[in-house]
Amino acid sequence: MANKITERIQTGVWPTGTILPAEIALAQEFGVSVGTLRRALGDLTAGGMLVRRRKTGTVVTGRTPDHSLHFVYNYFRLHSRGGALQTSVVRMLGHSLRPATPAEMTRLELKEAGDVHEIHRLRVVEGRPVMHERIIIPAHLVPNFPSNPADIPDRIYFMLWNEYGLKISAIREQVEASLADEVDREVLELPDPSAILVLNEIAYDEMARPLLLNRHRAFTRDDVYINEIH
Repeated sequence: MANKITERIQTGVWPTGTILPAEIALAQEFGVSVGTLRRALGDLTAGGMLVRRRKTGTVVTGRTPDHSLHFVYNYFRLHSRGGALQTSVVRMLGHSLRPATPAEMTRLELKEAGDVHEIHRLRVVEGRPVMHERIIIPAHLVPNFPSNPADIPDRIYFMLWNEYGLKISAIREQVEASLADEVDREVLELPDPSAILVLNEIAYDEMARPLLLNRHRAFTRDDVYINEIH
C-alpha cells in the first residue's frame, strides 16, 4: 500500500503540497481497508514524505524520508521493465533454527558458536515467482522468535525494530550473476539452464554491528532490479 502512494508522489501525480483525498475515499480507490491505508499513511508520515495537518489533512511534503533506509523497510526493489513499482506477495517456504555455519559466523562477526534462524521465503508478482530469499538472524538477538512460520510477518525488518529494538541503519550488498541451481529452478519454475541475479546482503545497526544476512536469488527476464536508498 505504501508503495502505491509513494509511486504517485514520485511520478508527480501527487506533487509537493497535494492534499490527499479523505481516507475512506482513498481506501476505496485502492481497494483496501481503511486500517491498511492508515498504516501506510502512518509509515510515510513517520518517514517524512507526508505530514498530517489538523485542519487541512494529509499533505505531500516533497521531502525524502527522514529515515535513510525507509525504502529498505517498505519497498520491493524489482520493478517492471517499464520502471513501474511492483508489489510482491510473500510466501513462506520454511523456517529452521540451526547452528551457524563458519561462513555465517564470520559475516555476522559472531565470536562464539550459536544458533541462527533461517527463514526461506518466495516473492510472487502478479502470479509470477520472481525471487526467493534466505534470511539469517542470530538467535540470541531475537529471543522468543516465532517458531511457527505462519506467525513470522512479511516485513521482518519492521518486526526487528518494533519488537526487539534492532534498528537497521546500513546495508551492504554484493551483486553477481549466476546459473540457477536445483532449488532456484524448482522454486522459481525455471528451465535448465537459466541465469539469475544474486544479491548477498548484510544489514547493520547504528553501531555497525551485523544484524542479519539476506541472500536474494531472482529471475529478472521480465523485471529489473533498482536499489533506491535516500
